[in-house]
Amino acid sequence: MGRRVAAAIFGAMVVGVSAPGAVADPGVRVLGEQVVAHDSDFRGTVVGGLSGIDYLAGTGEYVLISDDRSEKGPARVYTARIPVGESGIGPVSFTGTTPLRRADGAVYAPKSVDPEDIRVDPWTGDYFWTQEGERAGGVLVDPSVRVARADGGFVAELPIPENERMQADSGPRQNQALEGATFAAGGALFVTAMEGPLLQDGPGATTTAGATTRITVQARFGPVLAQYAYPLEPVFAESQPEAGQASNGVTAILADDALDPSRLLVVERAFAKGVGNRVRIFEIDTSAASNVLDAPIAGARPVTKRLVADLTDLGIEAVDNIEAMTWGPRLPSGERTLVLVADNNFAAEQRTQLIALAVR
Repeated sequence: MGRRVAAAIFGAMVVGVSAPGAVADPGVRVLGEQVVAHDSDFRGTVVGGLSGIDYLAGTGEYVLISDDRSEKGPARVYTARIPVGESGIGPVSFTGTTPLRRADGAVYAPKSVDPEDIRVDPWTGDYFWTQEGERAGGVLVDPSVRVARADGGFVAELPIPENERMQADSGPRQNQALEGATFAAGGALFVTAMEGPLLQDGPGATTTAGATTRITVQARFGPVLAQYAYPLEPVFAESQPEAGQASNGVTAILADDALDPSRLLVVERAFAKGVGNRVRIFEIDTSAASNVLDAPIAGARPVTKRLVADLTDLGIEAVDNIEAMTWGPRLPSGERTLVLVADNNFAAEQRTQLIALAVR
């Protein structure tokens, strides 16, 4: 086990924050984008709500998860072929769909689960997927990390930190729970990100102030090892015409280096009603961050951040609700490809948008 892996497992500290007005990495360029037709039918399911994606290098396929809460069909995953190369990104061809199942073998009942992200276990091929739980109308349901076989069958559920449990006055806000996930340290660790701050960690981001959310590291077989403070940027604009309907949060997280657990990519997706989205990708380093697993977040050293790309500045005409991110195939130039997917919320005014970037 390397020193960096050991540091992550035992919660070593280190960190800082990106400087205001940070400049994006010039080594990122757009390869192209594709849009999946609204309400496309695939094998009797409505394609939409795609909020997680992972790449299977061995087969060249991608695995995607829908955040359908079993209302338009059973909670499910898709497989697809998405040509990505120097010439751009080609049309998406779905190749399969599989319902996720409970421990008793049944599909999930309507509104009983809220899927968000998915990663394929590099050791077993199983699916690790997150769901956000519920906080509405007096109903409190904890978020969770679940494991399924590739056929959708239930395998296990991993523990979550106590501070991420839904309590009346603490825990995640509604729809701001386990939004992002990734394997790290070659598959030995599983890392998850909360979209927004826990109730006990203060208010959400505004146009005048950022906020602080949490990133959790646990062993692949369950034990929670560390948790780090992640500083969110302020919201880029106020909502129009009525103020107070804007937010910013983490929607995806991805290991930057397959073996180094301290370096991760994070998507921050800000939305202002009447204005639109602003999506930024940051590289973070957890190696000097305070371990806040059993501690308040105030005064903790957060992770360091470096801006990698601001999609607004890359010439993409309209960026939608980006919620998923994965590395794709490497280009002949040596650049890595990064594939982003937008969750259309099954809404006609939004798009299932896929964007491919080349990263030097």
